[in-house]
Amino acid sequence: MTQDELKKAVGWAALKYVKPNSIVGVGTGSTVAHFIDALGSIKHQIEGVVSSSDISTAKLKNLGIPVFDCNAVDMLDIYVDSADEINEQKQMIKGGGAALTREKIVAAIADKFVCIIDESKQVSVLGKFPLPVEVIPMARSAVARELVKLGGLPEYRQNVITDNGNEILDVHNLQIVDAIALENTVNCIAGVVSVGLFANRGADVVLVATADGVRVIE
Repeated sequence: MTQDELKKAVGWAALKYVKPNSIVGVGTGSTVAHFIDALGSIKHQIEGVVSSSDISTAKLKNLGIPVFDCNAVDMLDIYVDSADEINEQKQMIKGGGAALTREKIVAAIADKFVCIIDESKQVSVLGKFPLPVEVIPMARSAVARELVKLGGLPEYRQNVITDNGNEILDVHNLQIVDAIALENTVNCIAGVVSVGLFANRGADVVLVATADGVRVIE
């Protein structure tokens, strides 16, 4: 199977976690795009969705799926999203698509986080994929200096502005053994909006697409 076929398989597999008449949290990215297509096939069975990015919102609306403002929703039954890396503790690096802050917000109000990946995203130690950090533009250099003190090599992601109007630093050279501690530390740096570590709120269920089918990790 091609990587896109794996992404499609796992995107459609997540459909079984969607309950009738619920509001579904929807993430961002190429794997999630397949889940959105799947969601379109049952759009009359759900109340609607809360989206984590403008790109996902546009696709959802194009399929005729109602999109709710996050402020209008108390909680979500599930949040379905992918990851750039995920470890055995179901902790993730996310933000390759620059939507990490909204993804973290939607994940926070969801009762269950279903992560959909292909097996190439599984790692024993997080950090080979550069860690995205969303920053207030005026603080980019100051935050970068603090990240260097933590052992990272931050790189400004050129020509990328997040949906929130901010900028992204991608931090290389990290081996993240204690993801919760690093998430908390980076979040405390002045000027950081959000860090792409999903460790305090990791996944509850991981669906892994393999050549032999979709494997479930709970």
